[in-house]
Amino acid sequence: MVLRAWADDTTAPTERVTAALRQLRDDPTALGPDALDTEGWVALLGASGSGLEELCELADAVRRRVTDPEALTFVVNRNLDTAVAARLGSADTRGADPSLTDLVAEAVELGATEICMQGPLPADRPAEDYVRLVAEITGAAEGLHLHAYRAAEIADGARRSGVGVAEHLQRLRDAGLGSVPGTAAQILDDAVRAYLSPTGTAMPVSEWVEVIETAHRTGLFSTATIVYGHVESPEQQVAHLRTLLDIQARTGGFSELILMPMVDTNTPPHLRDAATATASQRETRALHAVARLMSAGLIDHLQVAWTKLDAETVEKVLRGGVDDIGGVLLDGRLMPEAGPEAGRVLDVEIIADTAHRIGRVPRQRTTRYGAPDPARLLPIPQVHP
Repeated sequence: MVLRAWADDTTAPTERVTAALRQLRDDPTALGPDALDTEGWVALLGASGSGLEELCELADAVRRRVTDPEALTFVVNRNLDTAVAARLGSADTRGADPSLTDLVAEAVELGATEICMQGPLPADRPAEDYVRLVAEITGAAEGLHLHAYRAAEIADGARRSGVGVAEHLQRLRDAGLGSVPGTAAQILDDAVRAYLSPTGTAMPVSEWVEVIETAHRTGLFSTATIVYGHVESPEQQVAHLRTLLDIQARTGGFSELILMPMVDTNTPPHLRDAATATASQRETRALHAVARLMSAGLIDHLQVAWTKLDAETVEKVLRGGVDDIGGVLLDGRLMPEAGPEAGRVLDVEIIADTAHRIGRVPRQRTTRYGAPDPARLLPIPQVHP
């Protein structure tokens, strides 16, 4: 396997970018993964200068066609770590901390329509906690959507419970689970995954795909993700997107595609010394634009990972094909450290200001991109020139 130097930013020859852009312009209806061959998509991933600007303009034109052209959408949610939730859900172990239902009630009081819970269940907790936590969270507030458990955690729950993945997922759904995160997909290439993970801990691509497709068949939907900007090649980025889009063609179960650069906070510890850079703004813009063009007709919504990008880059990708800014990540007052990325709350004032600058209107959504109950809408301030 040939790996690129960590986050090395390699541009493509201008003539290759121009040829790929011309092919898309000549037949603007031919979008989706097969609109170009792999060589063409790889060329666009290397676009720079005026070629990059044209690529982003094409992607944003597609965004306006497949989503509400005026809207910048967001969801009001709170993150929880599974290990913390398990401790807070047990009166024997939480001590003086608030209960899990207290945290859920507070999140709803603050306007949350979604709880996102990720992370493995600690080995010393009973396997049935995977299902119990779902029932406890969804039972604490009417109409709350629970988005929980990545593929590896689903597989772990099935193994520890002594049942198949499909049966475990059905139990989770029966308890109230609404959707699962498509995170930890990293790059769907076994060689890259083995490099990024300590020996023996990488979930094989085939197993990740099977768990996600089983979740979709069970009636759960999921997000789709890519973690880029490390040792993967542009060819592997394209192959990863094709794998996700192949799943979508079979199941229709992905609600959105989230593109996340590898940053210090999610770099595996054994690679911290090698990870001396992150993806360039150029690569980030090109990959978001290519993802929009490749996913046209299959996945309507692209989300920017605002916690992992600077404000300028967030705004540029929102102008280059991305329609959604993701979750506000409420912390709350009772136990703000209970979830990953604590302290990174996205104020609605910032969303409103960002929307104004890019010529769009902030619009709150549900996890499934519907309209929330009017009683659950956060007040959004008016931004004046």
